[in-house]
Amino acid sequence: MSRLFEKTMIGSMKLKNRIVMGPMGTTGEADGAYNIDGINYFEERAKGGTGLIITGANVATTKYEDRPCTELSNFHHVERLNMLVERCHHHGAKVCVQVSPGLGRQVFTDPFTPPYSAGDTAHSFWFPNLKCKPFEIEDIKYIVDKVGYSACLAKSAGADAVELHAYGGYLLDQFHSTMWNNRTDEYGGSLRNRMRFSLECIEAIRKYCGPKFPVLVKFTPYHGVPGGRELEEGLEMAKIFEEAGVDALHVDVGCYEAWHKAISTVYEEEGHQMHVVEAVKKIATVPVLGQGKMFDPVKAEAAVADGKTDYIVLGHQMIADPHWANKVAAGDVAGIVPCIGCNECLYAGFSGKHYYCAVNPLCYAEKEFVLPAPDGTKKSVLVIGGGPGGMSAAIAAARRGFDVELWEKTSRLGGNLWAAGLPSFKHDVLKLIQYMEREVLKLGVSVKLNKTATAEEAANGNYDKVILAAGSSSIMPPIKGIEFAAPSDLYLTNVKKPGKNVVVIGGGLVGCEAAAYMKEMADEVTIVEMMDDILASADHSLNCDQALRTMLKDRDVKVAAGAKVTEITEDSVSYEKDGTVNTIPCDTVIIAAGYRSNNQLEDELDGKVKSLTVVGDAQAPRKIMTAVHEAYHAIRVM
Repeated sequence: MSRLFEKTMIGSMKLKNRIVMGPMGTTGEADGAYNIDGINYFEERAKGGTGLIITGANVATTKYEDRPCTELSNFHHVERLNMLVERCHHHGAKVCVQVSPGLGRQVFTDPFTPPYSAGDTAHSFWFPNLKCKPFEIEDIKYIVDKVGYSACLAKSAGADAVELHAYGGYLLDQFHSTMWNNRTDEYGGSLRNRMRFSLECIEAIRKYCGPKFPVLVKFTPYHGVPGGRELEEGLEMAKIFEEAGVDALHVDVGCYEAWHKAISTVYEEEGHQMHVVEAVKKIATVPVLGQGKMFDPVKAEAAVADGKTDYIVLGHQMIADPHWANKVAAGDVAGIVPCIGCNECLYAGFSGKHYYCAVNPLCYAEKEFVLPAPDGTKKSVLVIGGGPGGMSAAIAAARRGFDVELWEKTSRLGGNLWAAGLPSFKHDVLKLIQYMEREVLKLGVSVKLNKTATAEEAANGNYDKVILAAGSSSIMPPIKGIEFAAPSDLYLTNVKKPGKNVVVIGGGLVGCEAAAYMKEMADEVTIVEMMDDILASADHSLNCDQALRTMLKDRDVKVAAGAKVTEITEDSVSYEKDGTVNTIPCDTVIIAAGYRSNNQLEDELDGKVKSLTVVGDAQAPRKIMTAVHEAYHAIRVM
């Protein structure tokens, strides 16, 4: 991995490697300053060997909209930012502070006030009933000056560089694009006019910070949506930014209308943005930063070696494993905690919470949730179930120095992760099985496969702690002819193969993924869903929703929503919709009607073991994150 760990320069900023933590918004104090949890969060990534850390967007002013995350608009914000920068510097990382003039039509905190934008044709993305208000020229001038001052505050706080937030359909990109900019003054019309706001911000940063302070710009050369920016114009933008004197180009792809192209999900291919990054790299004379699921170190190294990018930017992978860089440097690639593309982090942030990570319970609690170090106290732990919850508990207990047994009733660890990860577009989840199984074995957990737990045997073991992590099983609803159908997990795990005409009953997350996967083998696939739309019950981030809906559309999966199945036969499914009964000929019927907890042992063990905790789907069918976190904390607080 010699290229990834080369020392390089961006302007006057010297970096110890080519590994960059990408900008992702973080929560702060009520006044917009960074909080201690956020500072610890960034420091952990610096400790993990990252060369350059780019903060999430810091808004330069709240005059026109609420702050979404953190703010850098006055002298009192400098103290906490300085703490963040200095603590990252202690580990050899450089810090680039991202400065934002605002979100414009992407404001997500206020459903009542029409947001500002470039023109008067745009509507709020999150609240489409709100029509945007165009900025007056004097407003733009005010914001430009505030951006320069904000950059000056970052420099005063000890930052090594600033990055202008000019991408992804946010405010500056709204000015850049004819999708949202219908102005007829000097900030509309030609490309240079549409870029004027951004160019004036760069000029203001230079005015306040001096000519040698490194300035990066993150911009979007390609939107990937109808009416959005095409790459040819994006390359012209790159040239104009270079003429303005920026020290590096940070390439983004997509916008909120295609959010999954900007913020990767499990459904995207690795390196899905790199074709755009490479196109910019070919015409750029300044360093280029590229991203898009580049978490495989071998592929990241090759991208740099092949001249596709100068720097590898990691976003959610840095949340999953802050020590990615150090592990790659040490050759411990198998020890990297894999990002599974679930976007629980993004979902939490846009729900008003701090980041959570499905596979990293310490995210945003790097100091508070650390496991107590082994102190010589010997305790025994029995874990019943080898899915994500069971393995999480076993790993945490072994790391505390406890004696751990794990009983799994099947012939392999992983539980329902196999059904979640075996479809061709979900292999990121398989990496989690591989990682967790490796850790379980490496830590010396006594694993007993094909072992069905009984209350009597668990009680006789006299364990100090019993973790019931037995997962959940598919529900088979009481539909006439249900015997002609089979649960989705049998098809998702390739135990059963579909015929040519498939009906999936249930249009939730599992049903939609099963339908998409079956279309790789079947000629016709139809989802029948009782609710008015598919994915109505899916508790996931919008970008994941977009990606899965796009896949279903591209694969021509048919949908009958608002439909109640009345009968299944050997060669058909009948359903009632709007008072009419319809029949679909088929040779395969798959049930995706939810899950039922495998918690039968809970009552049997209650009062018979010293301490019992039920975690994950055995408590209630939910997510990978709840299983991993509940199991980890059950052991942490022992």
